[in-house]
Amino acid sequence: MSGRQGGKLKPLKAAKKEKKEEDEDDLARKQKAKAEQDALKAAREKALKGGAPGGGIKKSGKK
Repeated sequence: MSGRQGGKLKPLKAAKKEKKEEDEDDLARKQKAKAEQDALKAAREKALKGGAPGGGIKKSGKK
C-alpha cells in the first residue's frame, strides 16, 4: 500500500483539564446563577399551568 489507509481515523485525544480550586466568589456566582435559573423555571411552569386570569378573548361561534 502506498500511503493510503482504509477505515475511519481515530480522533485525537483531548488533553485532560486541570481541576482548579473554586474560591468564594466563584461559589457565590454559581449559587446566584442557580437561584435565577430556578426562579425562571418556576415562572415558566406557572405561565404554562394557569396563564392569565380571564382566559383572553373568547369567540362566540355565531356568524
